Amino acid sequence: MTDHLTIVTHPLVQHKLTLMRDKNTSTGEFRALLREISALLAYEVTRELELTTRAIETPMQEMDAPVLKGKKLALISILRAGNGLLDGVLELIPSARVGFVGLYRDEATLKPVQYYCKLPEGLEDRLVIVVDPMLATGNSSAAAVDLLKAAGATSIRFMCLLAAPEGVARMKEAHPDVPIVTAALDKRLNDKGYILPGLGDAGDRMFGTK
Repeated sequence: MTDHLTIVTHPLVQHKLTLMRDKNTSTGEFRALLREISALLAYEVTRELELTTRAIETPMQEMDAPVLKGKKLALISILRAGNGLLDGVLELIPSARVGFVGLYRDEATLKPVQYYCKLPEGLEDRLVIVVDPMLATGNSSAAAVDLLKAAGATSIRFMCLLAAPEGVARMKEAHPDVPIVTAALDKRLNDKGYILPGLGDAGDRMFGTK
């Protein structure tokens, strides 16, 4: 663990990740596991949220009780695979505002191409959590964070299922102020930009496409 990268080693996270890596895991099982593991990762990525207090009355007495401080969080899904992580995080933080960034990877250059961007208002006053299952080359993730910063976001965290050393390095170079939370740091990328040992294409496995 470093200030820039947190690997969540919780046994439930690691067990579910192994099931997701298995090529024999069905689309339905993969989707359910992704939802479950995203809620566990969200617990870690929100660990240091700021708190304030408000006066409430329990059945026994009045008290000043802790509540989240500031505006609602913003969750930004990098389409399309990010939506699998988004569902689990929303179960934990149902009041969060949601945005979407559409990027696809040019298979020849491995560079991101933007095709959609819809963001919540007031990003400058919100903690922004970007979700995408795979941090591979890091190009799409860095481009998404570029868009968020241009829209005013100043407090950003990135949550993914798997990361490659190349992607972590790219993000640290482009956005050293954005902490990364992941379930595993895998070995490397192959010549097509896929994570090894990885779990294949997260979007294809989630949606049953090839």
